[in-house]
Amino acid sequence: MSKEQHNPVYFVGAGPGDVELITLKGRKLLDNADIIVYAGSLVNKELLTGLHAEIHDSAGLHLDEIMGIMVEGQRAGKKVVRLHTGDPAIFGAIGEQMARLKDENIPFSVVPGVSSATAAAAALQCELTLPEVSQTVIITRQAGRTPVPKEESLRSLGAHQATMMIFLSVSMIETVVQELRAAGYADDTPVAVVEKASWPDERKLRATLVTITAKVAEAGIRKTAMIVVGDVLRGIGSAESKLYDKNFAHGCRS
Repeated sequence: MSKEQHNPVYFVGAGPGDVELITLKGRKLLDNADIIVYAGSLVNKELLTGLHAEIHDSAGLHLDEIMGIMVEGQRAGKKVVRLHTGDPAIFGAIGEQMARLKDENIPFSVVPGVSSATAAAAALQCELTLPEVSQTVIITRQAGRTPVPKEESLRSLGAHQATMMIFLSVSMIETVVQELRAAGYADDTPVAVVEKASWPDERKLRATLVTITAKVAEAGIRKTAMIVVGDVLRGIGSAESKLYDKNFAHGCRS
């Protein structure tokens, strides 16, 4: 194996915003990187302070330019990190970058991160899967400039009445509400919007399907926010988990 093959490009999840929510592995890779290409204003700049790396903001770059920096750096024997927000596997646009690296026969590795979805749940102090309430979490987005397959519209997915984590859609909150109501969610279904989950200026709104649009408009929230929908937001249901039920035996407890 060539020297190049021992030097992978690392895709690293930066976490949702709080600098302490990056993994230890991700932090170590940043500290030792020679080149870092990071996802613009969405990454907390504090993660990049005090580093010796050559740092590139990808906000104003197109895919060819991003790949040029990464490929050239890796072939020069440098340690390259592509820093994405949250977990790079969720709306991280890394698929196309990995495909380009494969075409160039350049190895890469992915380091997961804390998603803004789980950071939003933490901010709301809720469990996304409650017994007899919801055992399914749907991660999706409202169609906008980026289309969504017809079968994955909010109206279609909403028929499951599961917990929904809706990314990249708060600027279209009125349409989101219309689609969810058409899917069968009741008007009093709890809805929360978490702006900049885990950042110092995090904001949380709690409402229902019929009141959330006005609250979002009043708060002036237009981006960088998670929409959470479902009965799990009401709190603990009538049923408790079997995991810690004293009458429920399993492999670790008789």
